[in-house]
Amino acid sequence: MAMSIMVSDLLIQAAFISTMLFMFLWMLNIPQNLFNKIRYRDKSSYAAKRHFVLGANLLSKSRSTKDRTAAAKLAKSAAEHADKSIAINPKDAAAHILKALALDQQGFTTSALEAFDAALSPLTAKSLSDGERGDALFKRAEIKMKVSKGEGVESAVADLVESVRLRSDNTATRRLLGECYEKKEMKEEALEAYRGWVKIEPESAVAQAALVRLGSTET
Repeated sequence: MAMSIMVSDLLIQAAFISTMLFMFLWMLNIPQNLFNKIRYRDKSSYAAKRHFVLGANLLSKSRSTKDRTAAAKLAKSAAEHADKSIAINPKDAAAHILKALALDQQGFTTSALEAFDAALSPLTAKSLSDGERGDALFKRAEIKMKVSKGEGVESAVADLVESVRLRSDNTATRRLLGECYEKKEMKEEALEAYRGWVKIEPESAVAQAALVRLGSTET
């Protein structure tokens, strides 16, 4: 009986202390500030996603229109929304990728590469899945091929090899990797890339033709 009363008293004291502590913190505005911080974070996250969605829609429209002037304006607006999303959440790789694609759509390949570099930086890339990172590496490699024929090919190969590792089912990656190896006159490596392409897409006449072109009998 005495033990029961003592336990009850301890629980009452604990509840009293907890209440007093909460009231003290409330007087210092700590709970309110924490709530406002969480609420602000939610609003910021929503705003960043909103700008990303708007930008993605604009980029899609830019790619679908045949009017070059309109396409350029839409791509520019897409890049602006990507910048707004990045300003709110700079560690979201998706916004950097959107910016890169929008810049590439406008023909700004060097700036597009810089945006891809930001998306694939160690801290930012954490927000991407392996497949998404593989796709981003593939697209960066494509742009590198436009910028410089020499160093661009060498750097593109590194991206494509990693892209294949992360997303082995992407035939476009294997195709471009094979083409890069051909430019570097690395026949065996090119054949290996094309064989991987045929393995995934055995009905591809283009892939089979690539093997024949390099003297392979595996068709």
